[in-house]
Amino acid sequence: MVEGIEKISGQSMDIELSEKEKLKSVFPQCFNDGKLDIDKLLNLCGEYIDNDFEKYKFEWKGKSNCYKIAGKRSTGTLRPCKDESVNFDTTKNLYIEGDNLEVLKLLQNAYFRKVKMIYIDPPYNTGNDFVYEDDFADPMAKYKEITQQTTKSNPETMGRFHTNWLNMMYPRLRLASNLLRDDGVIFISIDDNEVTNLRKLCDEVFGEENFVAQFIWKSRQNKDNRNISGVSIDHEYILAYTKMNNHRAFVGAERNTSQYSNPDNDPRGDWTSANMAGILDATKRPNCHYDLINPETNINYGRPTMGWRYDQNTMKQLIKDKLIIWPDNPEGRPRRKVFLKDITLLPGFSSVTGIDIYTRDGSKEIVDLLENKHFSFPKPKNLIKEFIKQTTNENDIVLDFFSGSATTAHATMELNLEDSGNRKFIMVQLPELFDEKSEQFKSGYKNICEIGKERIRRAGKKLIEQKPDLDIGFRVFKLDTSNLAKWDSTPTEDEEELKTRFLGMADTVKVGRTPEDLVYEVMLKLGIPLDYKVIPIKINDKEAFAIGEDCLVLVCTDKGESGISGDDIRLMCDEYTPAKIVTSEEAFADDSALSNAYYILKDKDIEMEIL
Repeated sequence: MVEGIEKISGQSMDIELSEKEKLKSVFPQCFNDGKLDIDKLLNLCGEYIDNDFEKYKFEWKGKSNCYKIAGKRSTGTLRPCKDESVNFDTTKNLYIEGDNLEVLKLLQNAYFRKVKMIYIDPPYNTGNDFVYEDDFADPMAKYKEITQQTTKSNPETMGRFHTNWLNMMYPRLRLASNLLRDDGVIFISIDDNEVTNLRKLCDEVFGEENFVAQFIWKSRQNKDNRNISGVSIDHEYILAYTKMNNHRAFVGAERNTSQYSNPDNDPRGDWTSANMAGILDATKRPNCHYDLINPETNINYGRPTMGWRYDQNTMKQLIKDKLIIWPDNPEGRPRRKVFLKDITLLPGFSSVTGIDIYTRDGSKEIVDLLENKHFSFPKPKNLIKEFIKQTTNENDIVLDFFSGSATTAHATMELNLEDSGNRKFIMVQLPELFDEKSEQFKSGYKNICEIGKERIRRAGKKLIEQKPDLDIGFRVFKLDTSNLAKWDSTPTEDEEELKTRFLGMADTVKVGRTPEDLVYEVMLKLGIPLDYKVIPIKINDKEAFAIGEDCLVLVCTDKGESGISGDDIRLMCDEYTPAKIVTSEEAFADDSALSNAYYILKDKDIEMEIL
């Protein structure tokens, strides 16, 4: 390897190192030999160690391990699957099959602080089988087991225990918080079983001060008489947290303007009248207790018991601006004109949400599209659509990493149709296998992801009839082990697999992986969003790829007949002027050719990285 050439890491973003570097840039004096001195940090912040072990903490068994799980870097990748995609080359939407813990890690570089809104409907803690059982030692091997159904969760150990549910949620929420923009909002659906714990969990991850609301949704239309207590549980919750609380997170409810009119042809437009009576007595607000007199008629309207809402100077200005409505009768009460054009804030969005929207509406949507129910409690698209409408703008990214029936994708496309937006969605779902005796399997669906993708396809076909240029496509990616042929330590007893691994060690890319597989892994590692265009190009006799229409990065690992030469490198620079070229050592004819390429690129101020 030529000195000075960077080598691309085969792992996802080092979140712990990133956080440590941010802390070190602000508090360098709190680090000794690269390690954080927590006592110094606390002292600098005015908090001193007093050995008080009775402080309030939210603790559970396994919490410390959650930090390690969230911080452990992924060695996986996301492989493109064009055959299952819709409009792969033009769409900006993503559908990712995989364990959301690993996928969230892989998205850190490319989508760090880029997501405006997250909605998730995680599994409720009901005592059923629990497939999200994380394995710190080898998460990719665990994922393979789950998706190949070589192991099953045990309801005796993974059921209705708060700790297991918290251990599943905590690392995922920590990773999700990194993806949210500073003005981003996350919504989490939950029921009574875990709402208290989820609130505490979110207070810790997002900050108690960033709590927005605990929405109540009347999800059940008809009473449930099966509960032994005699109470019909007719509602669920949706918790909302913002990344930072220094902005208005919600647009607000639609304003009723029926009360505004312009009976006196005021050139300032429609108006309504507002009460000007005060709210405090004379002992607390004496400057607002005075007689109010119409300067044109000298009628004295006296003073209300609680005074006026404005002091005399403010009232004089209102009179001067002709904003006071004077009654003819001295016994009447003067009121203030409020113009519609001056109302900038919409009414608050109610914490009682989804009025007349029920779970059965979500079920009907699935049946209408797929001719079968398939899901027990799918969320209705109009419920989620309203939250997207409230918190996003036309070009924002919406993420759902418990995608299920892909309601969030459907809602995003439908809102784009209604307001001509260009919001992009990222759906992530574990491909949980259906039992062969299930209705889903009998209908031709092997796993949950197949239903989610089919729903988006069918919903998109209906929506595009109304707006032909609507983006109803999605790029499918599937979680897998890295494409790079470093030693694969995934446990196996298959002798042929072991032989394949040994033989593959001579190459950079694993046997059976395509050049495009490698390109998208490069994009993830370099922090390039997965919706960027990937354009196949030819460099003399070698296959290559330009990432982005302006060739942000050029990837070439093809040896051609004689390996990459200096002429090839010059052609890459002159024809495409990339900011960076990514290649492999073995793609060059020899070390001399690699060294020559390095100095050519250095003269042209173009970076080169080696796989």
